[in-house]
Amino acid sequence: MEVISIERSTYEELQASFNSFVAQMKAMGSRGKDKRLGEWLVHQDMCRILNISPRTLQTLRDNGTLAYSQIERKIYYKPEDVKTL
Repeated sequence: MEVISIERSTYEELQASFNSFVAQMKAMGSRGKDKRLGEWLVHQDMCRILNISPRTLQTLRDNGTLAYSQIERKIYYKPEDVKTL
């Protein structure tokens, strides 16, 4: 086992930097809590709720009638947008 000694001030600076980093990570994690995907609808849900075909849903997206979010190839819809439609 190797023992490394550093000055107290250096250790305290390192500890403060680490605590700052942890606080920033916690803040970033809490920002995304209101955007859970469980609250969003996928296209199968939308077709069933609106009683439309997938192609009609595509048309609604294309002409801007229906707002959506896309993560990679998966498309999500807000439940509020369904109510406004």
